[in-house]
Amino acid sequence: MKSATSLRPFALLAPLCTALFTAQLPAATLTVDLGSSQGVTLVGAIDRFDQDGNLRRPVDPKAKIDQPQLDYRAAGAGGGRWVFQDVKPGKYDLVIFAGDKVRIEGFQFAPVLEFDPFIAPEATVEDEDAREYVLDHITKSQHYENKVVPLYLGGDERVIRALVMLIRDKPTSYTPGAGTIRHEIWQYTWQYGGWAKEKRTRVLDRLLLQVSELRRWTWLWDPKLGGIEVGSDPVTFEYVLPTGTERAKLQGLRPY
Repeated sequence: MKSATSLRPFALLAPLCTALFTAQLPAATLTVDLGSSQGVTLVGAIDRFDQDGNLRRPVDPKAKIDQPQLDYRAAGAGGGRWVFQDVKPGKYDLVIFAGDKVRIEGFQFAPVLEFDPFIAPEATVEDEDAREYVLDHITKSQHYENKVVPLYLGGDERVIRALVMLIRDKPTSYTPGAGTIRHEIWQYTWQYGGWAKEKRTRVLDRLLLQVSELRRWTWLWDPKLGGIEVGSDPVTFEYVLPTGTERAKLQGLRPY
């Protein structure tokens, strides 16, 4: 049997071969059918991660909450349809703006450590004890931010990843009236009979804005909008903006 060391070069070559194959595929059309959804002003797509889970672009410290870094912007085609043209093969997270200061965004549980796989955004943690431990640990974590909120968990008996929202809205001497918000992927690994948080995290975004403005926004995350796969054939993705009790189930920032 070959050792893990002897197989390592092949593991390193696999992503390169896949990338070369993907680059040869023609661009496709992605249609997002929002049906009767009301008030939609923008539909965008973000090619956030490479195959290893690394961000394709550095986090922009000057990003604005109403101007995300998009790889593609859809054009309205009528009847609730928004169309992206010439989309390169890949997996995309969609971003939808609707109404006044409403942002709904998709995500993926990207790997935090090298050679780990992605976890599907719809994945859930079945072990209730494990779930409660991770949620409690995140909530009690001490950071520069005064609000550390676990939004979604996904994983299995070996690895649990969490989408975490971190907010600093207490007064600081840095910029009067300013606050920060960022989102990260955290990972907990089962080690020696207990769950241990990995020191490394995957930072998705980091924004600086006035606290008064931050508190007016609705920025929700929906697993359904994450990891939309596009190949060489046209893709149609159906989604209706959640309202009422369905919107209440989504996790994220709400006016406060």
